Amino acid sequence: MEGRPYSMMKCISVYTDNFEQFSDIYEAVLAANLGENEERDFEGITASESGEVPEHYLERMRSRPDVVVMKLKDKDITILQHGEVFEILIPSASEVLS
Repeated sequence: MEGRPYSMMKCISVYTDNFEQFSDIYEAVLAANLGENEERDFEGITASESGEVPEHYLERMRSRPDVVVMKLKDKDITILQHGEVFEILIPSASEVLS
């Protein structure tokens, strides 16, 4: 991270508090490649592309006791679960290419 002022990550919000339901649709949500602010229904669960968030958002959320953080190292994807939402954080295309 050194040398990069702020890394940005694409954020996809999936509106459910049920991990099993989230797991069932996770791959389909990623494959859908939602456009900015696009919202789509997956098996009765709404997912939306929520724009980009700075890396420090992840650090701030990670420190909260009510947030569960899951990291998929093989894909460099982080998933936050809090309240009734899962947030899928993916490095922006420019970060992946650099």
